[in-house]
Amino acid sequence: FFSSILVIEELAKVDPSVSVLCDIQNTLINTLFRRYGTEEQKRTYLPRLAKDLLGSFCLSEAESGSDAFSLRTSAKKHKDYYLINGSKMWISNAEQAGLFLVMANVDLSLGYKGITCFIVPRDTEGLHIGKKEDKLGLRASSTCPLTFENVKVPETDILGQLGQGYKYAIGMLNEGRIGIAAQMLGLAQGCFDQTIPYTKQRVQFGKRIFDFQGMQHQIAHVATQLKAAKLLTYNAARLREAGQPFIKEACMAKYFTSEVATLTTSKCIEWMGGVGFTKDYPIEKYYRDCKIGSIYEGTSNVQLNTMAKFIHDEY
Repeated sequence: FFSSILVIEELAKVDPSVSVLCDIQNTLINTLFRRYGTEEQKRTYLPRLAKDLLGSFCLSEAESGSDAFSLRTSAKKHKDYYLINGSKMWISNAEQAGLFLVMANVDLSLGYKGITCFIVPRDTEGLHIGKKEDKLGLRASSTCPLTFENVKVPETDILGQLGQGYKYAIGMLNEGRIGIAAQMLGLAQGCFDQTIPYTKQRVQFGKRIFDFQGMQHQIAHVATQLKAAKLLTYNAARLREAGQPFIKEACMAKYFTSEVATLTTSKCIEWMGGVGFTKDYPIEKYYRDCKIGSIYEGTSNVQLNTMAKFIHDEY
């Protein structure tokens, strides 16, 4: 797990879109198969997921964002198969994915306890992938709506247990937040690394702009925030890998790194001046890419709510 986090961080220093693709594949898709798949499902999918098959995780809907378990996509039982009907929104990797893990409710009267995870290959009849969203940032990462019209899924393509999908989703999102923290950390560090050399070259009023005390204080402050974000993220990853409780720490890492990424990219544009505001330099792209960090895989307010619950119980 820690190795995946390091890879996600390093990729995000260059392109956060590639980084999030790697994050979803490793912290969500592969983990779900390894943990809950049957031996047959593992033999069928894991070798390809490590080679030429991209996966996509389908939870969010138009009316179920932060309130994820109010989803309305249904899966009705017919003999030895299910028919899935409904729609999903904001599905990452959807344009390229060859496999979708779809959360659907087998009995809406049971509420979230009816949510089940289904394996749906891309070429399944009735699965329609919509137009890629025209997003502010992470533009190389596809985000599409999905529609399911009587999508037939064999009983054998249920991943895990019937009605346990909500537990799997919670577990994966808790771990996935460490991946997003690593993405935000790498993004912020990459932006910082691109900016500081410029401040040592740019001369105004007869000296490098790095040499102005006001600049030095800002740079030192951001560098401290970056180091704190790294330690929070690595600590959450360490706890997860050691099998220790990590949920509060994962929320803290995701919340803090998204805040630090916002601060860092904004400051870097200011330090670069006019050129930082142009597309001739990559700084404005980092600035656009970072905004999603406080939104997906649990908004910042959701992270704060979860942290507060843990803090309440500790006292």
